Amino acid sequence: MNRQLAALAEQRRLLAARAALQRAILAHDMQPWRTRLALADQGMAALRYVGRHPLPLAAATLLLVALRPRPLRRWLQRGWLAWRIGRRLRCV
Repeated sequence: MNRQLAALAEQRRLLAARAALQRAILAHDMQPWRTRLALADQGMAALRYVGRHPLPLAAATLLLVALRPRPLRRWLQRGWLAWRIGRRLRCV
């Protein structure tokens, strides 16, 4: 029984060492991606904020409409067209 326990303890130690090595290798391989993933994480946080607090976005949009109607009209037309195309592509 003690031999089996010793064998299991040794196997567990080897597996833990192997897992630690794999984590170190993965951390090293992911190093170039850290800045890109951090930027993507910030973008997702911004989208979550806008989803939870739509009022500031609506207020900013209304302010832009009030201050510059001509250029904004062009961008709204493009946005509306892109939205319609996206809806149609999603339905197909």
